[in-house]
Amino acid sequence: MKQIFFAWIGSCLMIPFLSAQEALSYQKPPKEILELVDVERAPSVSMDSKHEYVLFSYRPMYKNLEDLSQDELRLGGLRINPNHYVSSRITYVNKLALRKFGEENMIAIKGLPANARISYLTWSPNEKWIAFANTVADGLELWLLDVEKAEAKKLGGGYMNACLGNPISWFKNSESILVKMRPKNAGKLVLNEKALPKGPTVSFSEEGEKAQNRTYQDLLKNKQDEANFENLVKSELVQVSVVTDWSYHWMDSDLFDDVRFSPDGKYVLISTINRPFSYIVPYGRFPSKWSVYDQTGKFVHEVNDVPLREVLPKGFMSTSPGKRWMNWRADKAASLYFIKALDDGDASKEMEYRDELYSWEAPFQSEPVALMKTKQRFSGITWGTDEIAVASDYWWNTRNTKTYLFNPSKPGGTAKILFDRNYQDQYSDPGEMETKRTEFGTYVLNLEKGKVFLIGDGHTEKGQFPFIDQMDLMSGKKKRLYQSTYTDKKERILSILDAAKGQVLVRIESQNEYPNYFLRNWKGKKEPVQLTQFENPFKSIEGVHKELIKYKRKDGLELSGELYLPLSYEKGKKYPMIMWAYPQEYKDKSSASQVTTNASEFIFPYYGSPIYWVTRGYVVLNDAAFPIVGEGETEPNDSFIEQLVSNAEAAIDAVDKLGYIDRKRVAVGGHSYGAFMTANLLTHSDLFACGVARSGAYNRTLTPFGFQSEERSYWEAPQVYNTMSPFMNANKMDHPILLIHGQADNNPGTFTLQSERYFHALKGMGKPARLVLLPMESHGYAAIESILHVLWEQDQWFEKHLKAK
Repeated sequence: MKQIFFAWIGSCLMIPFLSAQEALSYQKPPKEILELVDVERAPSVSMDSKHEYVLFSYRPMYKNLEDLSQDELRLGGLRINPNHYVSSRITYVNKLALRKFGEENMIAIKGLPANARISYLTWSPNEKWIAFANTVADGLELWLLDVEKAEAKKLGGGYMNACLGNPISWFKNSESILVKMRPKNAGKLVLNEKALPKGPTVSFSEEGEKAQNRTYQDLLKNKQDEANFENLVKSELVQVSVVTDWSYHWMDSDLFDDVRFSPDGKYVLISTINRPFSYIVPYGRFPSKWSVYDQTGKFVHEVNDVPLREVLPKGFMSTSPGKRWMNWRADKAASLYFIKALDDGDASKEMEYRDELYSWEAPFQSEPVALMKTKQRFSGITWGTDEIAVASDYWWNTRNTKTYLFNPSKPGGTAKILFDRNYQDQYSDPGEMETKRTEFGTYVLNLEKGKVFLIGDGHTEKGQFPFIDQMDLMSGKKKRLYQSTYTDKKERILSILDAAKGQVLVRIESQNEYPNYFLRNWKGKKEPVQLTQFENPFKSIEGVHKELIKYKRKDGLELSGELYLPLSYEKGKKYPMIMWAYPQEYKDKSSASQVTTNASEFIFPYYGSPIYWVTRGYVVLNDAAFPIVGEGETEPNDSFIEQLVSNAEAAIDAVDKLGYIDRKRVAVGGHSYGAFMTANLLTHSDLFACGVARSGAYNRTLTPFGFQSEERSYWEAPQVYNTMSPFMNANKMDHPILLIHGQADNNPGTFTLQSERYFHALKGMGKPARLVLLPMESHGYAAIESILHVLWEQDQWFEKHLKAK
């Protein structure tokens, strides 16, 4: 049995300890919580663009410790299973089923692999086939599903290489697949960490080169890591026929990363990772070369050569100076587009325009053509026709985003700004422009006589009412085609299936009705037609009371939260409360006060949720708003602690005013930055009886070049870093804190060391704390054994510190 080791200071009513550490086997929470965890997950859904077939993919609700205990190498920011050449943290599908669109009967698929571990489901361009990977003892096999016949079969021999993601790319004729395969002459992996070193590991810094990077994890550390990375990532490209099952060697082995066919299928854009590798940034910033080949594998042209990017200009909005965002234009048969920074990637430079968009037509013998410029950092593009395309940019420091309309056939022409707005202002969000599938299988703007369709989330002061607008791109005038009117359900508009008929695919849910897919017609008055029938797996909490409450903090900022009452609630009785939150930074109070929570959202108690405790006699305030605002030249973190405490005080006051709680018995909790919040609230206020902090960072000096939305370095704002660090204020902590952390946390900044050192500081100061380290778990927890134990730990903590008072 695997063991977790704990450390504890002070007496414990629920669990007697004789020493500071004690071995403890994995525990399970009470029955009321356990039955909410042990449920079957509804399948995920995928469908073809012709709306003929729907694919249902089933997977277990959680992994187990055996899944996590597989061999793992951590290299260049990756976690790789060296036996299977795939991510060691991948989640597999174990069952597939098909159904004809609009029908109820499931179609069983014949020939699926036994004990299936399926991943990388990839539709063919003609949507008659679905290729997928199946993991067996020795690696990843290539499999094929014939959609119409509902039959699956294994293709080819050998094993695929998915270390860098999906190894499957379809040729445009849908008759064959280009696959990354493990090379026959693959180098030998060195797995013995005790191998004698040939010398020290030496890194250096050149004077004047400022590599101010985040604290990335799982980086290369030595020459052995470099060799293992190269041997694992190296693959050869093989063409596999889905008709005859023959395989053809397409390209010799290399460190292939991206493999992208042009829309017409005549060219392939391929990127390869090159040396020198880095020990301070992940593989995505290693040198790379981008080249175009024809569909037979013949070299056409080198289109980009990206150097190692260890040193970049300072700032969130800084970027690399060369070509970036390189990809195929969706509206052309074979034209690339890319972005180049006009400010050399340096956000500190004052510029009228920051980025420039280029187009480059195959076979790339002519020079790229500059199409348009953006005032801020380019953030995306949706191609339309020869005369219409829409691009967007943003600037983090001001939270501004702009949307541009331009004519690709008139390079250098003036772009019209369609939207110029604060991207945190959800009430003014115009929605996303709808796209349609082309003959090439790409997606471009869904245009009708110069008009586009906008699908919006529909957040308003009165609630959430998703909508579909049609907008004239030249005049900017809009016509509302549909808006949801539900007040007791939540509707999400997914896509327009047929604009002429007014048919849209939506998903509808309520507090107790699991999200299901529906076919809605905005031109008719009929009720939407239900396409899926997923049942609520959480029947035991169907009767729970849930409401959205709104309140104000002392400076007048409007806040909100999801309030749940205990299943056993009795009017007039005072209950303990658990408050769960995650801070969010804003640059204006108006956006910070907006409500984007929908009270009609389905109640889904996942592993990190506090909702379980409505079954145990607790009031729960979930997703309590914790805005941290800094307007103008003031940064949000300049008053982080004051605003944090003010948010918490307002939330407790609001629920107390409703008469539901004993305000002396309130706990606070959060995950990641929410854990950081929890530790600070317990340190700097007396509002809470105890807290739960999962996978947090508590010493900001260990993330000296920025964290979360803090752009300044430690040396620019030492007072901010020190004040915000619970570690630096461990002597002020007087409230019990439960620290939980995965021993294999891979999130930048939240090293497991953060919880260990914080606990050591608290222990050294004689403060009440408990540390739980979960073997093999990452930033989020995956194994059912770990999850059940975490729920047990939290339940014991709440029972001791909230109910035993």
